[in-house]
Amino acid sequence: MNWTDERVELLRKLWSEGLSASQIAAQLGGVSRNAVIGKVHRLKLSGRGRATATPARQKKATQGSSVQKSVARAATATRHVTTSIGATALQAQFDAEPVVRHYIRPVENVVVPISRHLQLVELTERTCKWPNGDPLSEDFNFCGNEAAETGPYCKYHARVAFQPAAERRRNR
Repeated sequence: MNWTDERVELLRKLWSEGLSASQIAAQLGGVSRNAVIGKVHRLKLSGRGRATATPARQKKATQGSSVQKSVARAATATRHVTTSIGATALQAQFDAEPVVRHYIRPVENVVVPISRHLQLVELTERTCKWPNGDPLSEDFNFCGNEAAETGPYCKYHARVAFQPAAERRRNR
């Protein structure tokens, strides 16, 4: 596909009207969204910021309390600014800092059990099999406290061994 002068002018016109690269590609025909973005980049066309809210945001802003309305207006008014030249012609630069959410695990009374220091031959189905120390050393032993019915460990060691998936993701 060749970029004729007519197609380039139509691209410039549609771009200045605020159409997306996908919409422009559909109107031009025979060209992909990425080709439109590449041409916009090569032509160094200015980025476009939305001056008005989208219809969905306007509808949300009209519903609810006045606080919600002012927050919705502020969010659309300072949403983003786009750069105007180079490889970042379509890249949005956000004015506001992102909100960082800290998840704090509730403090609970944690009681660490005193190990009974059992040897391997002393373990039963009802004792905790949490290993203590280096298996190659002489003083290696197992917790030996009463194990829960659902697994091989006491309540404390089961909580250490089996963390919920959501908490594991949060810790990364």
